[in-house]
Amino acid sequence: MSDMNKILHKWSASLKKGTDFDSWGQLVEAIDEYQILARQLQKEAQSPANSSDFTEDQKKTIGKIATCLGLRSAALQYTQSQEGFTLEDVKKLEPILSSIVTFNKEFPFDVQPVPLRRILAPGEEENLEVDEEEEDGGAGIGSPDLFPARVPGAIQGTLLPRLPSEPGMTLLTIKIEKIGLKDAGQCIDPYITVSVKDLNGIDLTPVQDTPMATRKEDTYVHFNVEIEIQKHVEKLTKGAAIFFEFKHYKPKKRFTSTKCFAFMEMDEIKPGQTVIELYKKPTDFKRKKLQLLTKKPLYLHLLQTLLKD
Repeated sequence: MSDMNKILHKWSASLKKGTDFDSWGQLVEAIDEYQILARQLQKEAQSPANSSDFTEDQKKTIGKIATCLGLRSAALQYTQSQEGFTLEDVKKLEPILSSIVTFNKEFPFDVQPVPLRRILAPGEEENLEVDEEEEDGGAGIGSPDLFPARVPGAIQGTLLPRLPSEPGMTLLTIKIEKIGLKDAGQCIDPYITVSVKDLNGIDLTPVQDTPMATRKEDTYVHFNVEIEIQKHVEKLTKGAAIFFEFKHYKPKKRFTSTKCFAFMEMDEIKPGQTVIELYKKPTDFKRKKLQLLTKKPLYLHLLQTLLKD
């Protein structure tokens, strides 16, 4: 089996896994599988010509499939809605993906590949950026609406529904109210990535992105959005932490960058208002080398709700 056939086989298996979860009503697992595959497809669709085995037309089709998976993920997060991209729509993608090399028909959905935007791994931007203060001085020019959406479903985010309750188990909902930043009003397309990591920085739950911020003012970016942590509190491993990475788009560099991060450890899980400190990038999931972002009284403001059956 050639390398290309191996890739197509892997993608097709992932798509089948996602549609199976979808048809069984396992929404969390389906969303996770769709988003993982969408990221893989998007990466291939945006790869340089000299590093890809696919033609430009094939990559365009791959990018459209990634967009469709993002639309289905968004539809599953709003289960009360009867509109949006359906499971039957996704199943129409299966024969296209498996035969991408020979596919020469019109794509069945009126979608476009996601515009090229680099979403960097934590720390990668350190090699590319000048000083944050120096570069962000003119970032407020123009409207965020001038720039295309960063990922499929960017406006809605990639939030997951609340887990089913279990006897004796505690569910945690975290409302992200606002984050304090000295240049809050200049941040373009700001959102927060929420993840739960163990001491080694390994994900314990699916990663979630908030929708883009609802409002910005002098020193605050407001979100007012609830995150459902995808594991019962009692099942989180010792030493785990919940991370919040604040990200924004940099039009000059054409990529989405992590500006700062915060985290909450297990002993900080308690109902009510919580205010946590902000740290300089790159995100340190192992919590070994932490540097405060600023000496000013600027923090991430959260509201925790614990629900025990």
